[in-house]
Amino acid sequence: MQKNIHPKWYNDCKVTCSCGNTFTTGSTLPEIKVDICSACHPFFTGEMKFVDRQGRVDKFKKKMQLAQQKRKQAEDRLKKKQAQQQTVSADDQASYQDILRQAKAGMQSSTAKADDSDDQQDDTKQKKQKKTDNKKSEKKTEK
Repeated sequence: MQKNIHPKWYNDCKVTCSCGNTFTTGSTLPEIKVDICSACHPFFTGEMKFVDRQGRVDKFKKKMQLAQQKRKQAEDRLKKKQAQQQTVSADDQASYQDILRQAKAGMQSSTAKADDSDDQQDDTKQKKQKKTDNKKSEKKTEK
């Protein structure tokens, strides 16, 4: 082995768990702190236990509750929509031909309105033209 390249070895390294259990082992560190050990790990104890230092479990549970609430709201909206669709009977539904007739009638009425508005615009233009003509003729007669 080469000299001065290997870390220092501690035969009496003290390992301390968050549950309070301590034991000694060999390591390159003089002291080690761990979250879970064999005395408190669920695999060895058979108990279900969450070890959470940063609130990850709480965050996860909160997200799951929100997801369930959203899912329930979506289901409720879907049920309402289906109920509304079922209330529409076959008699109330218009055929394709009826829809086309209504659209055609709507187009005809809108073109008639447009024609009326064009006529009105023409009338107002003619009135303005008459007024300007009258003013011009009045000026000529004054001279």
